[in-house]
Amino acid sequence: MTVSWTPHRFTGGLLALDTANTVVLRCDPEKTFDRFDNPAEIARFADAASGFRSAELGGRPLTAPSPDAIAPVVLSIREATDRLFRGAVSKGAVATADLPGFLGACADGLAGSRTEIGAAGKPFGDPATPIAFEAALAVSALSLLREDTVARLRICPNCTWLFVDRSRNSSRLWCDMAVCGNRQKASRHYRRRRMADNEVKDA
Repeated sequence: MTVSWTPHRFTGGLLALDTANTVVLRCDPEKTFDRFDNPAEIARFADAASGFRSAELGGRPLTAPSPDAIAPVVLSIREATDRLFRGAVSKGAVATADLPGFLGACADGLAGSRTEIGAAGKPFGDPATPIAFEAALAVSALSLLREDTVARLRICPNCTWLFVDRSRNSSRLWCDMAVCGNRQKASRHYRRRRMADNEVKDA
């Protein structure tokens, strides 16, 4: 399946969450689909994410020259991230039983990396050189373990995507107000109209 990566798809707030959200409608077995079913989409996603997540990456571009080769690692990190932090939102805490698989997946993503990260002003390393997508994905996923980040993780009630709520009072409901918020508003408006029409008919 060919996918067009439009801006509203990058609504997780962090690279690892955007990647977890590449499985669309996870909670609906009849409608769900995986944007990475075709590994070539991993490279396209990495290219788009370089722009959408430039602030998180410190301007360092992502590279995925061999998407078929890295697909197993990318998918492993993606699924471990979704499982761990979806559970954390539901339970209000990180389940230690899911940590070994998550940490192992992230270790695999970093195994072939020959770079340095975490320097002052360079969270993902030297912005002048590309970083492997799987390595950056692992670093982003590990950053989610911060207590203040876990406390702000949310699941969108419309599309079930994971996102970080960075609103001042931690009251953000939708991953994207322009998409999911408006859809829910339209749905509520439609239901109210139907109820009003039915009441008129029954009068």
